[in-house]
Amino acid sequence: MAKDLTQIQSKILDFLIEKKSSGIIPTLAEIAEFFGYKNRATVQQHLQAIEKKGYIKRNPKISRGIEITIEDKFFIPRPIVGEVAAGNPLTIYPDAIDTIELPSVAHMPKDSFLLKVKGDSLRDAYIFDGDIVIVNPNIQPLNGHIVTAVLDDSAVVKRFKKKSDKIELHSENPEYKPIIIENNYDNLKIVGVVIGIYRSMDRRVG
Repeated sequence: MAKDLTQIQSKILDFLIEKKSSGIIPTLAEIAEFFGYKNRATVQQHLQAIEKKGYIKRNPKISRGIEITIEDKFFIPRPIVGEVAAGNPLTIYPDAIDTIELPSVAHMPKDSFLLKVKGDSLRDAYIFDGDIVIVNPNIQPLNGHIVTAVLDDSAVVKRFKKKSDKIELHSENPEYKPIIIENNYDNLKIVGVVIGIYRSMDRRVG
């Protein structure tokens, strides 16, 4: 089984997959430009590592000579960057706290990331303690979306509802009251919209 990818290697692989789905594999220069590398040698090092771990094959004689072999894998390791509370807020973490083997068919849009759910306040939305949520930070939240938010330096996952003068973050469990925040409250940031959930089938839910 292939070794785990680092966070940056995973992002580069995601970029390659995204570009391949558009019909063309990027060049070294295009990869370097996208990730802000001035030196293509850095890209070469990352690609060499990804190749050694079995996710791509490279032909150095061809400008776009990268073949993605991920289709042959059922699972790919992804970093979990923190925990998010379905219940009372939790402290967020600056670095990955764990990794999980996601099915290779799981769609991870650009800039998306994984968070682990703690608590049961979204049980009626079929999101349970220990689930992994896929969060897309590039979607504008609309009423009814399930979002992740940072409130006073703590992270929560709730049902989003915006009114003229306030924002409400609702649970899907009658034991929890909604969190109500004024629109101009500075210490609230909507981090992203939950677009997917992953749950290991060998873990029971309540």
